[in-house]
Amino acid sequence: MPEKREYVGVLELTWRGGYVVTDHRQLRTDIHVPDHLLFGAQNGQKVLVRLTDWKRYKHYPEGEIVSILGQAGDNDTEMHSILAQFGLPYQYPEDAVEEANAIQGDITEQELLRRKDMRDVLTFTIDPVDAKDFDDAISFDTISNSPNTYEVGVHIADVTHYVRPDTLLDKEAYARATSVYLVDRVVPMLPEHLSNGICSLRPDEDKLCFSVIFVLDDDANIIKYNIKKTVIRSNRRFCYEEAQERIVSGRGDYAEELQTLNSLAQQLRKRRFQNGAVAFNREEIGFKVDENGKPLSVFFRRQEEANQLIEEFMLLANRTIAEYIGAPLGKRQTPKTFVYRVHDKPDPEKMEEFSKFVRNFGYKLDVSPHTDTAHSLNRLMQDIIGKPEQDLIELLAVRSMAKAVYSTDNIGHYGLAFRYYTHFTSPIRRYPDIMVHRLLQQYMKGVASVGKEEYEERCKHCSEQEQLAVQVERVSVRYKQVEFMQNSVGQVFDAIVSGVTDWGVYVELEENKSEGLVSMRSISDKYGDWFYCNQETFSLEGAQSGVRLRLGDRIQVKLISASLEKRQLEFVLV
Repeated sequence: MPEKREYVGVLELTWRGGYVVTDHRQLRTDIHVPDHLLFGAQNGQKVLVRLTDWKRYKHYPEGEIVSILGQAGDNDTEMHSILAQFGLPYQYPEDAVEEANAIQGDITEQELLRRKDMRDVLTFTIDPVDAKDFDDAISFDTISNSPNTYEVGVHIADVTHYVRPDTLLDKEAYARATSVYLVDRVVPMLPEHLSNGICSLRPDEDKLCFSVIFVLDDDANIIKYNIKKTVIRSNRRFCYEEAQERIVSGRGDYAEELQTLNSLAQQLRKRRFQNGAVAFNREEIGFKVDENGKPLSVFFRRQEEANQLIEEFMLLANRTIAEYIGAPLGKRQTPKTFVYRVHDKPDPEKMEEFSKFVRNFGYKLDVSPHTDTAHSLNRLMQDIIGKPEQDLIELLAVRSMAKAVYSTDNIGHYGLAFRYYTHFTSPIRRYPDIMVHRLLQQYMKGVASVGKEEYEERCKHCSEQEQLAVQVERVSVRYKQVEFMQNSVGQVFDAIVSGVTDWGVYVELEENKSEGLVSMRSISDKYGDWFYCNQETFSLEGAQSGVRLRLGDRIQVKLISASLEKRQLEFVLV
């Protein structure tokens, strides 16, 4: 029996029971479900089926319906199917929801006395316009007796005050390890009562936080900092666009404070890149959808100064917390077990291959052992801005790098050029941040170091769940791209070759970044030639015609198929 035991498919009812038709590549047969194991599933519905038996003398494996996902083609059904395909939940268990709903958000006088009261300090949040879970806020104040000196607080929702270890809620949050961001929704790590309610730093409400409060000079140098449990009250909820408008124009409420914070953030950012941080400028794709989830248009999210303002202060807080625990201090010789966010140096062979590739476009990337590859990479990223090959080169650059993961072994963060780094700033949506909050509280109280093996296992689990969530997000984007392109079958598009394989070339449309396949068969038919994949030249080459399709080539293609079942676009060369 295959290692994977649960599959997503469409149910077809017959006189012999049901058959679940899956499109899983490793399972090349339907799954028979006896009538008594259908549990109410109807013909044409998408279901999650579990294999129960596969006897050698039977053509079909036996299974039972685990979950009815809904009618095939319905938007919610398809999004739930994507989650189920990767083994991720789309609903919260009722008992965990009940446990969350029982939590009260009232703040007692005793709790206030245990915390630094910062409710009178100007505080605001800056988030995407459609955000509901505000887990970080920034406070700003000038220091009256010290000109050109500022107090900047990074305030993070104190989730661990409400989510206690070993509760049903905590176990469910750990199992998920992260919120999952699909193209049209968020599947939260914590129930909405907490994520969008009690823990969310909504304006004009008293909220409990874990904070890092910095005193900075005009050059964004840290004069001192304090790590405190606090209570705050946000004065304003900004979306990125509103904050950006005030930064640029200098007009509107809190414009002066935002401009000062932006100046500090830009200095932090400049210093980070001078120290060897790597910059990628890839745009995130988004869709405007109607009430049924049908995509109406495509848009791209761009990083502007308002985004960078929040990013730099979150990075500063994360780095500071990691240094506070991890950096050698005085007589303390034995390092304490902690959760770090680490990013290894890139593999030399992968970088050499990437360097060869960019030379095809006339660019140079120096990856020799005695060269600062990060600075060379940043120069390349600047050189390609606005060029047709920008997206492709940025994508391949990311693929050439190691993946960032969680670990108790601190090897630093190559991409950020930080010796110490952790994740402290998003406990509403990331379980590692919850672990960091708990460990930080223990160590600040003088508790001895916790067991390393246990936390390393947790780090591994969280890293794996994070990678699953990334895959799910990509698949959901691909589904919406296919759905968006369904009315464009037969149209011709400008495209760039984004992948070269033994079964054809992948192309990305310049208009909306949709990706699809031009099959090897259609290429051979067009040129009347046999093509092969040449890994050395990143191309498909005709054996006799001399025709070459190279990674990065600009071509024209016609859309001939948009299959929602396969989540795939198919093109032919024009």
